[in-house]
Amino acid sequence: MGPALAHQEASWAGDCSQAAGSVNMNPVVVVHGGWASSFSKDRKERVRQGVVRAATVGYSILKEGKSAVDAVEGAVTVLEDDPEFNAGRGSVLNVNGEVEMDASIMNGKDLSAGAVSAVRCIANPIKLARLVMEQTSHCFLTGQGAAKFAAAMGVPTVPEQQLVTERNIKDLEKEKHEKRAQKPGCQKNLGTVGAVALDSEGNVAYATSTGGLVNKMVGRVGDSPCIGSGGYADNDIGAISTTGHGESILKVNLARLALFHVEQGKTLEEAADMSLGYMKSKLKGLGGVILVSKAGDWTVKWTSECMPWAAVKCGKLHFGTDCDDTSVTDLP
Repeated sequence: MGPALAHQEASWAGDCSQAAGSVNMNPVVVVHGGWASSFSKDRKERVRQGVVRAATVGYSILKEGKSAVDAVEGAVTVLEDDPEFNAGRGSVLNVNGEVEMDASIMNGKDLSAGAVSAVRCIANPIKLARLVMEQTSHCFLTGQGAAKFAAAMGVPTVPEQQLVTERNIKDLEKEKHEKRAQKPGCQKNLGTVGAVALDSEGNVAYATSTGGLVNKMVGRVGDSPCIGSGGYADNDIGAISTTGHGESILKVNLARLALFHVEQGKTLEEAADMSLGYMKSKLKGLGGVILVSKAGDWTVKWTSECMPWAAVKCGKLHFGTDCDDTSVTDLP
């Protein structure tokens, strides 16, 4: 199935055991920084630091007794603010050289969800998605409607140039010059950022955010804001955030597909393998997933060359970018 990595907590859960029937769960947060075909050595270190920082922030929120929704929003906000990632400040550019962003968030406690797509001049689309979830009767707002809602909620706008990096300008120029067709696996970086979490009350949540594809058509929307494709959360199963070729992920409903396998009794690792394998065999689509179960186990897996990720449980920080690059350390 290509390069992949999985890690489940069962191998070291004894380090932070909890009493059977305990109401308070050991909180868990897992983040990803999107899948890629390659990173330079310098950038690999920067994205590694970014996902570690995001996971640490998310875990701190959980340790304060806050919710899984708070944690995934906080972790993804960190990644949106980091220009190394294709979300928020580091979003890639569409065919007109503009930034259009998508994001979604979901609370596994009651299946409430919020999403936005094709939003512009918003620093943190994930925060706007949460407002859609909590302040409207809808699940999904797009384009001008999302912009009007953001203004009504007092969400500040930022100049578009604040979201544009020199690297993404060069990437767009290169993409236009090469005129490559948008096919699965042809892009160097189809990065999406995401997070999943389990809080002390046993609630799970996910958040996913992206700038989409380099040189995409104006108004193109991928999987990230689509509930069931870019992510899903249900307290009875777990939570997942996906990354990869958006059109392929949409066609197989990757997030819900993986959780369906968990419902059927598969381990998280088996569910990730089966769902990613199905997408690859049917569509030649590549991608990655992060999952956390209702019991607090977690896994990360991908079919591209690398995917920066980090996870924290019981004060232990796990992180890596390649299949043979995993580190474990104690949080300070």
